[in-house]
Amino acid sequence: EWLRQQPARLDWDRWLMMGIIGFVVGITGFLMHQTIGVIADLKWDRTYEYVKEGNFGLAWVWLASIGIGFAIISSLLVVLFHLPAGGSGMPELIGFLNGTLIRNIFGVKTAIIKFLSCVCAVGSGLPIGPEGPMIHLGGLIGGGLSQAKSSLLSFILPIFGRFRNPEDERNFISAGAGAGVSAAFGAPVGGLLFTMEEVSSFWSLKHGWMTFFCCMTSTFTTDLFNSAFDGFRYTGDFGAFKSRRYILFEVKKEISLNILAFLPSLLIGLIGGLLGGLFTFLNLKIARSRRRLVGYAKATWLKNVIRVSEVALIMILTSTVSILLPNGFGCTPFHCQNANTSSHSYQGPLCLRGEQYKIHTEPEVIRYTCPPGMTRNVSSTVFFTNQSYNQVASLVSLQGEDAIHRLFSRQTYLQFDIGPLATVLVIYFTLACWTAGSAVSSGLVVPM
Repeated sequence: EWLRQQPARLDWDRWLMMGIIGFVVGITGFLMHQTIGVIADLKWDRTYEYVKEGNFGLAWVWLASIGIGFAIISSLLVVLFHLPAGGSGMPELIGFLNGTLIRNIFGVKTAIIKFLSCVCAVGSGLPIGPEGPMIHLGGLIGGGLSQAKSSLLSFILPIFGRFRNPEDERNFISAGAGAGVSAAFGAPVGGLLFTMEEVSSFWSLKHGWMTFFCCMTSTFTTDLFNSAFDGFRYTGDFGAFKSRRYILFEVKKEISLNILAFLPSLLIGLIGGLLGGLFTFLNLKIARSRRRLVGYAKATWLKNVIRVSEVALIMILTSTVSILLPNGFGCTPFHCQNANTSSHSYQGPLCLRGEQYKIHTEPEVIRYTCPPGMTRNVSSTVFFTNQSYNQVASLVSLQGEDAIHRLFSRQTYLQFDIGPLATVLVIYFTLACWTAGSAVSSGLVVPM
């Protein structure tokens, strides 16, 4: 009876805090993506120049030097300054939100080391992504801003004092984790569902709406600033949300479906499940072997040397694969198929201007050592060319996010053959199994 007589709270300060958390997480996601892009451009631009000149030795030296340098920096940040900042941080975050007290996973030091290590690790070219660390960073930001205090910096702000209790702290941390998912994948609904299904043990309708608001703010902030900058270079398109950049698999129109289409879907699901189980099995085996090897070393400095050397070895193998593997595959002519015929005609990407050419090759594919060819203008809408590209280089000689865009692009199924896809799958799968759990800030939410 007494509770019913109390005036209803508008909780404006909670909504304000959710908006602040979403904005800061969005800015963090923007800074992370842009910095990774700068490192990747520094590494690959010069490498492509050496490859075009046919100087593969110098290309490997440059690629390996930049990659190993940033990978070692990433590992040293974790090994020497703050071990809890290693890995994705998701198991620790989920454990904390479900009642387990885990030391040193929240704090300013953890956030700084996490961000810097993740940027260096992903930018170096290791087969990892920023998604897992972004979720941990989102939780760190949610907890830090809501509590408005820091033991490392020795201050307590005289605001938001009523949030300094375990329930509110966990609510804001879970909302921050959802905002991290949203900033990493550009999916506010995905961030809400992740928080609801994977992170939180206690839920309410009001908290759900607040978390969704936080996730929308995070996604909007990241996409807004990413729309205007590329590697921190202003592109002049501030606020232009382009579907090609933000939507991995765009559906422009409905497609008639036959029941037989479910058969390959079932096969893909079966293969995906088997690969997921194999990935987990191998990753656990590698983790136990890594722990056993580090345990043999008695001195702390020797343990650190083993952890950093493992990251450097993975980077050497990754650089070697990126340079040498494309040489094992020939050049592929640009495909552009007339929708009204079943025959393939080798025409260039500019034939996209003609409505009759639906199946095509994207102009962003990597040429590598393939000849540039010649392009002939037939009319105002049709161009013929004998350009060619390297399929494997288009998958391994660029950032992982760009490779995903190549694979998810529509009406480009002639772009990659089964041989290059299977070869890259085996190699990337093995390296990803090995890298996950190493001494860098990384984590695979979904091992793509």
